[in-house]
Amino acid sequence: MLVVVQLVFFGVPAGAWIRGVVIGLLTALLAVGMALVYRANRVLNFAQADLGYIPAALSVGLIVFSGLPYLFGLFVGLVSSVVLGAIVELAIVRRFSRSPRLVLTVATIGITQLLAVLAILIPRLWDENAASQRIDPPLDWKLTIGSFILNANDFIAMIIAPVAMLVIGLFLTRTRVGTAVRAAAERSERAALLGIPVGGLSTIVWMLASLLSFLALFLRAGILGVPLGNALSISALVLALAALVIGRLRNLGTIAVAAVALGILEYGISWNAESPLLVAPFVGAAVMAALLMQRRSSSRLDQDTTASWRLADEVRELEPAVARLPLVRAMRWGSFAVIAIALVIVPLVLRADQVIKITAIAIFAIISLSLVVLTGWAGQISLGQVGFVAIGAAVSAKATSTWNVDLTLALLIGAVAGGVAAFIVGLPALRLRGLYLAVTTLVFALSVTSWLLNDRFFSWVPGSKRVVRPPLFGRIDVETPTRYYVYVLVVLAVVMIAIRGVRRSRTGRAILALRDNERAAQSYSISATKLKLTAFTMSGAIAGVAGGLFTHLNHSFDLSSYGAGRSLEVFTASVVGGLGSMFGAVLGAAYLRGTEWFVTAEEWRFLSSAVGVLFVLLAVPGGLGALVTKVRDQLAAQIAKRQKNEEGSA
Repeated sequence: MLVVVQLVFFGVPAGAWIRGVVIGLLTALLAVGMALVYRANRVLNFAQADLGYIPAALSVGLIVFSGLPYLFGLFVGLVSSVVLGAIVELAIVRRFSRSPRLVLTVATIGITQLLAVLAILIPRLWDENAASQRIDPPLDWKLTIGSFILNANDFIAMIIAPVAMLVIGLFLTRTRVGTAVRAAAERSERAALLGIPVGGLSTIVWMLASLLSFLALFLRAGILGVPLGNALSISALVLALAALVIGRLRNLGTIAVAAVALGILEYGISWNAESPLLVAPFVGAAVMAALLMQRRSSSRLDQDTTASWRLADEVRELEPAVARLPLVRAMRWGSFAVIAIALVIVPLVLRADQVIKITAIAIFAIISLSLVVLTGWAGQISLGQVGFVAIGAAVSAKATSTWNVDLTLALLIGAVAGGVAAFIVGLPALRLRGLYLAVTTLVFALSVTSWLLNDRFFSWVPGSKRVVRPPLFGRIDVETPTRYYVYVLVVLAVVMIAIRGVRRSRTGRAILALRDNERAAQSYSISATKLKLTAFTMSGAIAGVAGGLFTHLNHSFDLSSYGAGRSLEVFTASVVGGLGSMFGAVLGAAYLRGTEWFVTAEEWRFLSSAVGVLFVLLAVPGGLGALVTKVRDQLAAQIAKRQKNEEGSA
């Protein structure tokens, strides 16, 4: 169907169509590698492309800069990719074997940045700068089709890519090790009980994934050149993830074919359309159609998949007897007092630009709170939360700038828009379990910024028009940074109180029960679809409020502030802080944005990067919120012990 859409609506010359097939094959190599890692570790591997980045840069350097034979560079790259895959699995991935899959997913984002930095340094071995180097064809083969010229590198890719995927398929189905890999992927705990070395098989899978990644980038280097920066752009990542969804995350054959078809469609749209920005909405439509046409699955594998993505339990309250102790109560209220005093002092001691940054941190905390509702409570993964933020921002900006409504009312209108968008996006993903919502929301976020809220396609979008910040209720001016800072804090407090109220209501308890055991909850007449959509809508509404606050903070609606990459940053911050509590979500936003904007020492700047996040998760797998909770519990235990000893002495 995807190819039919391309042929009917986005026709290209025959030579360009073949090039689209080649690009699709390279995407298929990456998608199959991601599927392998998912089957072994139940994780979306954002580092898939960058696993092959270092070996590809090394191979290209040997061939281009040292003038060594093509086959020698290819051999060195193959060997180094296998070694690198083993190192990454043993040194980093193995450390997260017992952590929630969300934590490991964020860790792969850190691995991506670490590998990308090392790959950029590879050309310096030859005193060369990082550049988009292209490998010359090893054979003087050319095929001219119309005005399009295909060389030997295109034909090599068309041979090697399918053969590599076929070999992987035969390895998994025809060898003892492959059978063990599939067994461990289906039921890792049972496989371990039967004596299958699950850890060693995971290493083999990462080696294979790294090998496929290297082949994709090495073949790409002969056609398009070695990429700069990260090996895989967000748009290319979306294509690979879309293929995963169409193949239900584990059907390698379907994933490979879907990746090729998506590559052909992408090339056709980019060739014909006025803007390649139309690729994302078409891919999003394909994902939605695939979800709607696929049957529901209740297999044990899908149940295990959902369970493996649950976070750690919610932060528990202290025992009532311990919580009533005078010193414990003093510790709690003292902490609140310190936070309140710090918030009051901020506008008094900081410059105006720093107050604006603190205000932005509070807004990002509201976005993290929306993820607490959707991911922490409902157990549904959203990788495109900023897409709902962008919709709330655009609608709120339109409300104040064109309709001249009050700012608070504009925020409510933005909340409605964000909630409706979340409801629509979440509805198709409810048909299947697992990570389908995560991929759907990421595609949605990319579609929002490239098409839905782009003023090139829709005239109602505020665009570059200045966004006014009207007085509250027509009386209270909030133009100054300090006054808007206070207003945002009030909104943050209202959102937290509302979320806390929902959490303690019957709806909140039912959502948590559904997350922990869906079948058991349904046996008590709890509607899974209704509650999940409630969580989706509530989360989108909170994100819409944050969007309205953010666009009025900046006095503009800048579409670049709501990219899909920003969604991954918000997701990362929420996991680092800890999605088990509201405090953890706020702490994560404060950590990531605070270290980025207020840490000036160069040796500590890395803390705000994905590499810094990786180091934090290695030290504190449960997140910063879990660390604070652990310290609280230890202090409370010591106070209770001391109180008991004093009572015994008396």
